[in-house]
Amino acid sequence: MSTDAHRPAVASGLPTTEFGFPGRLRDRLVAAILDGSKTSTTALALAYQMEEEPLPQAGDRSVLVDSEGHPVAVLEATDVRVVPLGEVDLSHALDEGEGHQTVAQWRGEHESFWHSPQMRAVFGDPGFTVDDTTPVVLEHFRVVARLPD
Repeated sequence: MSTDAHRPAVASGLPTTEFGFPGRLRDRLVAAILDGSKTSTTALALAYQMEEEPLPQAGDRSVLVDSEGHPVAVLEATDVRVVPLGEVDLSHALDEGEGHQTVAQWRGEHESFWHSPQMRAVFGDPGFTVDDTTPVVLEHFRVVARLPD
């Protein structure tokens, strides 16, 4: 699960990528990326629109940051596509490396995140919901470099 916020990084010139919100979830996602079990992510297309950020494209690189905002790795997008939420397949859900065995498990956890008070606050809509037609950004990526502590 990702808010996939991309912001300019001062030191490297690359944008930064943040998964989830700082805390336990982000720490778990960053660890899964670093150990190679997480190679994909899903974001709501609406999040990119609200931030006035372009959608990622294959070949784009960014700096992954942890909960403290420390850069930990450079990621490269390898494939990006936008699909309705109802078309996310098991292969993508498994590549997210979060332990889901079915699309229903994957979707349930993602919907809980997207319907959380934090995300609804980001969207400025306390009743925000998703459905099968909601556009989502499916991104596959690889770690091209781990950054020193």
